[in-house]
Amino acid sequence: METELSKQMRVRARAIARHGSIAAAMEQGELARQFDTTLSEGVVLGLLKQGVRKYLAIFGHGSTDLGEVLRVYEEEGVVRTWNCRNEIAMAHTATALSWQYGEVSAVITSIGPGALQAMAGSLAAASNGVGVYHIYGDETTHGEGYNMQQVPKPQQGLFGQMTAAMGESYVLHTPQALRDMLRKGTARVHHPTKAGPFYILLPLNTQPQALAVNLEGLPEKLDAPRLAAADDAIFLAAAEKIRSHAKIVIKVGGGGRRHAAAIRRLAEASGAVAVLSPGSTGVLPDAHPQNMHVGGSKGSISGNYAMANGELLIVIGSRAVCQADSSGIGYENAKAVININADLSDVSHYNQTLALWGDIGANIDRLLAVLGEIDMAGRREWLDACAAKKAEWRDFKESRYAVPPLQDEAFDRALLTQPVAIKLVADFASEIGAVKFFDAGDVQANGFQIVEDDHPGQSFTDSGASYMGFAVSAIPAGGIADNPQYSIAFSGDGSFMMNPQVLIDAVEHGARGMVVIFDNRRMAAISGLQWAQYGHDYRTNDGVAVDYVRLANAVDGVLAVDGGGDAEALSSALRTARAHDGLALVWVPVYAGEDDRGGMGAYGSWNVGNWCEDVQKRWHSQNI
Repeated sequence: METELSKQMRVRARAIARHGSIAAAMEQGELARQFDTTLSEGVVLGLLKQGVRKYLAIFGHGSTDLGEVLRVYEEEGVVRTWNCRNEIAMAHTATALSWQYGEVSAVITSIGPGALQAMAGSLAAASNGVGVYHIYGDETTHGEGYNMQQVPKPQQGLFGQMTAAMGESYVLHTPQALRDMLRKGTARVHHPTKAGPFYILLPLNTQPQALAVNLEGLPEKLDAPRLAAADDAIFLAAAEKIRSHAKIVIKVGGGGRRHAAAIRRLAEASGAVAVLSPGSTGVLPDAHPQNMHVGGSKGSISGNYAMANGELLIVIGSRAVCQADSSGIGYENAKAVININADLSDVSHYNQTLALWGDIGANIDRLLAVLGEIDMAGRREWLDACAAKKAEWRDFKESRYAVPPLQDEAFDRALLTQPVAIKLVADFASEIGAVKFFDAGDVQANGFQIVEDDHPGQSFTDSGASYMGFAVSAIPAGGIADNPQYSIAFSGDGSFMMNPQVLIDAVEHGARGMVVIFDNRRMAAISGLQWAQYGHDYRTNDGVAVDYVRLANAVDGVLAVDGGGDAEALSSALRTARAHDGLALVWVPVYAGEDDRGGMGAYGSWNVGNWCEDVQKRWHSQNI
């Protein structure tokens, strides 16, 4: 039996569904512009005005009132909610839905541990600039005593303080603050260049409180115009820098993914080479002669050579994380910097910088307009040297792909190396047009050195937070998106076991995709660091064998196959998995050990462990 309030909500939801939007329903006179309801319905309507129609939820006692609103609105076809099993995995799925498909959703958890887990998972969105709404239950506002699952400390608003430290948050202590919350929320979630999670804290007792809603007063989705730097002189100065330097290296960060065409025009017009970050592969086609591949702490032979020898550095859309610039010492010969970035702190990160602050594409267009034609003859020596290093990197990769199975201590048999296995799966993904997601760890590190993307969006790697379990948790997004893409998660055994329940979520929500587990029964990335720094590995492996094929096949709807043995067996397993109409899993045991042929190597510096003293000393001696 429905309450009178639920019946009124249903009438409003039905009108919105009939006309397709709040605005159309109001225009046709079937939806009042102002009416009395609850804060919970106000939140749903406010997010709907911003285009948020999808919710991922784990309901609890801290979200029952909001859940009732969503039940009614879903039954009328206005919104849809997907129930999940783990808050961290759910946060990752929502991040992938926004990052891969451009569909901003809202994550819902109750108060307490669920909210803390979802907030932890939101680090991936925060680190990679991905907009997602998070809605958490919160303690009541009358101070009548502890609420179950609140932080057990006699201090007000602790969840709001924690979420504010992660990004931006709003505690709806007063229902009438709804409009202000929505305005601040869209400014964060739909920020054109540095989006991120926005946390809505809904106290248990304010959710059902009465609220006079003015639909026309609720803010629409932020639609900010593209802005370029206004000072003509700085573009003329930047053009002069380009003309006066023959050795130019462009470092492309994740912010450059949406500006691939403009970056390519700049590289070709200036005679620069481009070095990519793990999150920007595909900005230049892999075979483009001026694409030097990835560079940074892991990097590549060609990418790190270009970084180390370039004399003019052009930074585009990078926030200079350690993996992107070798902990600040990757550009040891750079004498000047042009930084093209939308964030003030990022655009001013280096010394000796001409800061082209604003939209990347708009700023590149203005720079190209004043650059004029460059005499490439004076840059031929630089381009030829970089081309030679790219050929060296290509030959090195081919030698790694030709390594035969190596004897593995943990499995007591010869196994494919990770480079061989990852290359085979990456090529298969390209063959079938699948999107690649890379989980954190050794799979991720080898993966971004191996992929040969020709445009952005072919690969996604959480190089910001490097969150174990992100890739496998991204697969269920394919069952939620309007226009799903077949995706393959490249995951280590450790990353997969962080969120194995996503197998259930993926089946429940109808996702079609594949998880490939590269099982080396250790944290190989950390073992490698320990061997490199101290000559021993320590507590980064175990002796417990797991039958991942049996484990995954225990979930109804999942097809799990054994891809172990050799390249032929793995190829056969991949084709069997792809033929399955649903979620498939392929298990691939891979070599881990001290034989350096088992990985792709590292080519930069990193401020970790016993390398810190040297890296920091070199950083303090740099001028940029």
